[in-house]
Amino acid sequence: MRSTGRVIMVTLTAAAALTYIRYVRPWQLTWGALPEEVSRRLPGDDLVPNPTFNATRAITIAAPPERIWPWLVQAGLTRGGWYSYDILDNLGRPSARRIIPELQNLGVGDIVPMSPDGKHGLPVHAMEPPTSMVWGTPGDTSWTWQLDPVAGNSTRLISRVRFRYRWSPPALASSVLVEFGDIWMMRRMLFNIRERAETVPLQPGPGRPPAW
Repeated sequence: MRSTGRVIMVTLTAAAALTYIRYVRPWQLTWGALPEEVSRRLPGDDLVPNPTFNATRAITIAAPPERIWPWLVQAGLTRGGWYSYDILDNLGRPSARRIIPELQNLGVGDIVPMSPDGKHGLPVHAMEPPTSMVWGTPGDTSWTWQLDPVAGNSTRLISRVRFRYRWSPPALASSVLVEFGDIWMMRRMLFNIRERAETVPLQPGPGRPPAW
């Protein structure tokens, strides 16, 4: 009986793995993105030439890039938040629902914080306001934001994450988290950025973020 149980368990596990690899993983790695967006080269791709995890997600936002850019610039733990599931990725604090002028001075070399003390995260590798921004560490991780204007004064907001898994025990948990959790956080983030960019007006006058 035990032998039969093991065979069934192995069979079910193999079937689940095959289903994930064949159907679920391609969906989650390309959620919302058009085939040409998935295949095109983006700034930051050279940071991680041979990624284990290569995800391109996208969403259409009924706003020009200039209205979306400030939300991306102020992102980060201890800053504007991640606009995702705040209880999981922003220490339970609500992500910003307004543009914060004092957080609009992000530049190349600055850190987009991912730790509670605000000191550790992804360095800003490149910026072309309000078109593209790349966060990342060469050979390890890159996170690219691409803003492409489309008809109707709208924008295709494209997010590309490239990550090289580490199979050592200390890094394995992080790799598993990226593989299975990134899609749900990213979908929520894109939806919430869209909602904010489409509905929250930029502040007029002195408090308004700079025009790029």
